[in-house]
Amino acid sequence: MSEALPPRPRASIASRPEALKAIDRAAATRPLPGNRVTLLQDGPEVYPAMLEIIERAQRFVHFENYIFRSDATGWRFAKALAERAERGVPVRVLCDWLGSLGTSRRLWRYLRTAGCEVRGFNPPSFLHPLRSISRDHRKLVVADGRQAIVGGLCIGDEWAGENGTGVPPWRDTAVLIEGPACQALDLAFDHVWSLTGPPLPAQDHAGEAPEAGEAAVWVVAGVPGRERAARVFEYLVAGARRRVWIADAYFVPTPRLYDVLATSERDGVDVRILLPGTSDLPVVRNLSRLGYRDMLRAGIRIFEWNGPMIHGKTLAADTRWARVGTSNLNAVSLIGNYELDILIEDPALARAMEQQFRRDLAGSVEVVRQPRNVPSAFSRMVPSRLAREGGEQPGNKRRGRRELRARTVVAWHRLASGALRSLFGPMSLVLAVLGGLAVAWPRVMGYVFGGLCLWLAIPAALQAWRRREPL
Repeated sequence: MSEALPPRPRASIASRPEALKAIDRAAATRPLPGNRVTLLQDGPEVYPAMLEIIERAQRFVHFENYIFRSDATGWRFAKALAERAERGVPVRVLCDWLGSLGTSRRLWRYLRTAGCEVRGFNPPSFLHPLRSISRDHRKLVVADGRQAIVGGLCIGDEWAGENGTGVPPWRDTAVLIEGPACQALDLAFDHVWSLTGPPLPAQDHAGEAPEAGEAAVWVVAGVPGRERAARVFEYLVAGARRRVWIADAYFVPTPRLYDVLATSERDGVDVRILLPGTSDLPVVRNLSRLGYRDMLRAGIRIFEWNGPMIHGKTLAADTRWARVGTSNLNAVSLIGNYELDILIEDPALARAMEQQFRRDLAGSVEVVRQPRNVPSAFSRMVPSRLAREGGEQPGNKRRGRRELRARTVVAWHRLASGALRSLFGPMSLVLAVLGGLAVAWPRVMGYVFGGLCLWLAIPAALQAWRRREPL
């Protein structure tokens, strides 16, 4: 660990034109003024707002989501979209092939029969196997180019809450945007839509929307390999003066992101991170916990949510800046996927997000370091243990069926113990099985390995041919 530097005064982003220019360039866009942005919390508030703008659409509805389940919530949305299409409004639905893999074909047939144009993003391709790594992780609905909702919510019962059982919905956040930023959001939809087939017809492009409020909005349309959201996030944290409060569902920060968080905390910024106490992806949660000690040593405060699952991806800084979107703070999301994030300069919205963050902390427990009972001569060599300080334990809350199934597998894991085992245990099992097959049937495994190499060689050769330089 390097020697801690004393805090030094920090100028705000708004007072530094060069910092704002850096954000513009990182986001590959400029701020769009004149928007009204409304904060929406959880499915019972977000879903009715989405359904309302779908119902009021007159020119078109563009709907994009990573997961569109065929459960009660999914059919509720399918019927709303089908109703608009049957009334002659162009409705386009774009869902990720992998995220919506379990959705019944009957739902897709229902939408198409009603007149909706439905496309799946990036299905497996024999000639392009590596292309399937990138997913469309965006969650967006745009109506008439005048209203749009962006956030972390997919379409499924876990976000709506399981009616009749008392199970609360997943904790998530979205924003309703009205104003010029809706045109940029529709262009972001068109970009991914055109990757799956013909682009939008000219008459269904969003025109200029009238100003509706005072908020300036940056639409950060993340594409694989560009790291737009990552760089915007880093600039925003680096420019904060007083506080940076973050909520994230699958937090595995890159070294660069960890450095900027630690540096900001060392300079006197109040950095707090709210993460799930239980997760639908326990392996990712355990990977997050592997980094707790380093962040706590840097002074960053970490809280774990006691509710069923916190799925939001938000940031509030200095009661002026707010970020809501789909990007999780990990390399897969920031580098590998198509994502959509909104950076907003609006003190009223930032204040509302900070108030919501405080309420969320009231339902969370803080993770702290506690020294181990060892002789003083060994105290520096033995790492501290992690503990949850105060609050209810996660098991005291009622949880949905999916979370209970996932929780059963990892219920015996404590806070940080078992994180490495959960990662390397499956890895060792896979390697042992492959090694055993190679020993038992070396000729068969040789054919399998050779076929795999030839399969990968075909798309590599096609890419080399396409990228050849002209003579």
